Amino acid sequence: MSNASEILATAQRVLRIESEAIAAAIDRLDQRFAEAVELILACEGRVIVAGMGKSGLVARKIAASFASLGTPSAFVHPADAMHGDLGMIRAQDLVLLLSNSGETEELLRLLIFTKGQGSRTVLITGASTSTLALRCDVWLDASVAQEACSYNLAPTSSTALAMALGDALAVSAAEQRAFQQSDFARFHPLGRLGARLLKSVGEVMHSLPLPCCLETTLVAEMISVMTSGRLGVALVLRDQQLIGIVTDGDLRRGLERGVELTNLVQDLMTPAPLQIDVRESVEAARLHMLQHKVGILPVFDDGKLCGVIQIYDC
Repeated sequence: MSNASEILATAQRVLRIESEAIAAAIDRLDQRFAEAVELILACEGRVIVAGMGKSGLVARKIAASFASLGTPSAFVHPADAMHGDLGMIRAQDLVLLLSNSGETEELLRLLIFTKGQGSRTVLITGASTSTLALRCDVWLDASVAQEACSYNLAPTSSTALAMALGDALAVSAAEQRAFQQSDFARFHPLGRLGARLLKSVGEVMHSLPLPCCLETTLVAEMISVMTSGRLGVALVLRDQQLIGIVTDGDLRRGLERGVELTNLVQDLMTPAPLQIDVRESVEAARLHMLQHKVGILPVFDDGKLCGVIQIYDC
């Protein structure tokens, strides 16, 4: 039988050691990191990311992060590079190497080629006096006090920190280029994230006819309107203008505080409700609702009520 308390203790230890390794690196960040980002920004080609073993797996993820955030990038396997893939690396590319020891033979061979053709190089390493650190243009300190495995052997803390530094490079470069949400959407056209970013509110909203009533409508009649609309909301109008909203939550809270079915809707409604333009993105609507802790927004087109969007639609 497994011991749940021991399992949880191990997991907590691993997370603590890895998080401490990343936290310790924050205070070690210096001008070298800024220099590395400047090299990325000045790169006229792609960011080529390379590493062996576990570092290679991290390198693949870092290359994906750069591409996702608008920096052209690719992973090159150092061993494959020695057997024909060197043609993937051009002089105008920046080469980002990952090696905890700084002595990885395949990377040393790759470095000879890249330096020979004039490519600039950045290294993420745990060994500041290693051969790779001495030969690369910039090196970043990814040293850790200990690995998170029981025997201080398996790459755990070191790979977590290397990945975090790679993400920091990718995000920093994107922010310096003023990378926008719309840019992100162009690189993520499929899936839920792409749908939220690319689709407009008008594409997913519930349109006319909408469940509407007047402020002088009786609560009992408003409930019928809300039920028939099947949106859990009633929109309150005055002279065809939206002046309030009543949600399921408003109704429940009103009844709890003593509002009667014979009361008027104005006793229940939330006046001047938040709204959103039909041309805004679904993601903008989602963030707006989360920020203001509401579940539905009236949608307007050139000042006219045209629909509603719910958090579930996002």
